[in-house]
Amino acid sequence: MTETARPMRADAARNRARVLEVAYDTFAAEGVAVPIDEIARRAGVGPGTIYRHFPTKEALFEAVISDRVRVIVEQGRTLLADDPGTALFEFLRGMVRTAAFDHGLADALERYGVDFDTAAPGAEATFLGLTDELLTAAQRAGTVRTDVGAAELKALFMVCKSSGDMGEGVAERVADVVVDGLRSR
Repeated sequence: MTETARPMRADAARNRARVLEVAYDTFAAEGVAVPIDEIARRAGVGPGTIYRHFPTKEALFEAVISDRVRVIVEQGRTLLADDPGTALFEFLRGMVRTAAFDHGLADALERYGVDFDTAAPGAEATFLGLTDELLTAAQRAGTVRTDVGAAELKALFMVCKSSGDMGEGVAERVADVVVDGLRSR
């Protein structure tokens, strides 16, 4: 007989979500050396609450990565449901807005030795699947060039991501150029 997990209480789910949000913001802005006790204080919970959900700091890192991927995918799917013709453009702009922050988190976790494939198995495949859905929907809607494929789109995301380190406003201008280049004529 297998034991089924009990659903998480609403307050426990809220606390877990708050901890992940605060940990993401804190690690991205200040690095991964911030103590668990400080994350607990900022989240308005006790350290025991964090350790109940995440028994080690590494488990917290992994959960932050998985949660970030989940949020990105949800945002993309929401955009896709709202307007398939513009979803790719809005998704790309959203990625540009958060790229510097996410990049800071990724760098900090890599320096700590966190392996992203282990922390969030399938995350890259999920992201690439979403971008392919966004691209296909935009092409069907006639808003994106049909000669652009998933490989080109991935390269364009990398260009946009890397431009975030080049000064204020550069990433947004690069995103504008990319969006303009993607539009069907």
